[in-house]
Amino acid sequence: MTQTTDTLLLVRPFAFRKNEQTAVNNYFQTDISVAAPTSSAQKEFDAFVEQLNLAGIKTLVIQDTGTWDTPDSVFPNNCISLHQGTAVLYPMFAENRRLERKLDYISFLRNNGYEINQLIDYTHYENENIFLEGTGCLILDRVQQIAYCSMSYRADELPIRNFCADLSYTPCIFQANQSVNGSRLPIYHTNVMLSVGTHYAVICLSSIDNLAQREEVIAQLKRTNKEIIDISEEQMYNFAGNILEVKSTDGEPRIVMSSAAYNSFTSAQLDILRKYGGIIHAPLDTIETCGGGSARCMLAEVFY
Repeated sequence: MTQTTDTLLLVRPFAFRKNEQTAVNNYFQTDISVAAPTSSAQKEFDAFVEQLNLAGIKTLVIQDTGTWDTPDSVFPNNCISLHQGTAVLYPMFAENRRLERKLDYISFLRNNGYEINQLIDYTHYENENIFLEGTGCLILDRVQQIAYCSMSYRADELPIRNFCADLSYTPCIFQANQSVNGSRLPIYHTNVMLSVGTHYAVICLSSIDNLAQREEVIAQLKRTNKEIIDISEEQMYNFAGNILEVKSTDGEPRIVMSSAAYNSFTSAQLDILRKYGGIIHAPLDTIETCGGGSARCMLAEVFY
């Protein structure tokens, strides 16, 4: 079992905008003055893919056709995850995000030579208003088989535990919050406050208000020999937690992030990260502002 892959699945947006259905509990989304957000998002997407390819990372790109109302299709990691021949489909909070499954990631992957022998489908939970939005919610230590997950409107305990039972993971469940108009409210996805690499973890510890839970997460990370890089809430809002370790085709590790995330890290934090991989970053301002997600959200890891 390996933590990283050299192949990533991405979806190029067709009609990108701030999704009104997700904005109700994604407090990272804000309005933007860009007149044509789709054009800006496509330019950001294309430059991002180019950066990945130049670094020796294989990208499989699906072009959204605009057939359905899928403003968030650029974030496929919420809908599907891949595990050495097994694909998992997830129950989505927003009704228009469920339409993203019509892009048929599985057929696309099979047509590109990737074998998928088993499908685990949790989408039926949508009928009960129970959700778990993929590796937005589940931060996987694939080597140690630990699934970290912060509870939220997008992450319910039942499918978390089913995922862990079905794929032989141990759950580490906690509650991460952010400040919104003077209140502490659940962070919509774990992957904006936590990233787990092979030898490190970037985490916003101050977002875990329950000190016992905070210590439990720290202890779990230390037990698995992760060097902890603690980021502030301000850094989290700049998507410093929304990063992903991958590897190039030559086997060398890379750490992917947006330019906003990169610029928010201190020089000391960047020095730590560089011990574990070369850093790739690209500007994703429109995607981050309208979509409330960043580089990691755009990447569905292909393990085969």
